[in-house]
Amino acid sequence: MARGPRYKRSLRRRNEGKTDYHKRLKLLKSRKLRVTVRATNDHMRVQIIQSKLGGDKVLISAFSKELPLKFDWNANTGNIPAAYLTGYLAGTRAKAKNIQEAIFDLGIFYHKNRVLAACKGVIDSGINIPYREEFFPENLEDRIKGTHIEDYAKILKSNEPEKYEQIFSGYINKKKVNPLKIDQLFSNSLKLIENKS
Repeated sequence: MARGPRYKRSLRRRNEGKTDYHKRLKLLKSRKLRVTVRATNDHMRVQIIQSKLGGDKVLISAFSKELPLKFDWNANTGNIPAAYLTGYLAGTRAKAKNIQEAIFDLGIFYHKNRVLAACKGVIDSGINIPYREEFFPENLEDRIKGTHIEDYAKILKSNEPEKYEQIFSGYINKKKVNPLKIDQLFSNSLKLIENKS
């Protein structure tokens, strides 16, 4: 370990790769509401946060666990379509509370495509958030609807049926979802979010 009069150990959350303090300070100085997206292997959480001196206040929150309970999303809650639906749900809740604009606070993020899908969901719900066009990859629209899952399932089912049964056993056996109809499931859940929120 380094020693000396000018050595300064960086903050714990910076060492862990969780917080970029220089970026966070710029976001706080803007005094705008922040949209945070956090991803784990199985779930997504999208929040709209207001910064205050006493601590941050969460105004809106959407969690991907809500999708199977309220919006008939029976597929995986940690994939790209579920991330988009979670972002869209957070955005519609924000619109209902008269929140019109915010900024992204993504910090140091992993699970890039799922985070970007959730961001796209917030934007598509009607919240005004500044971003550059190159922020989203070109094929993200198709992946949001789950067509990449459907295409992979079709290829496996025709070429390697045993591998298809093994990889999609969670969809077929546990969740009773046809992986060849993810696009239809996505559309139904999106309509339910629009109608209920």
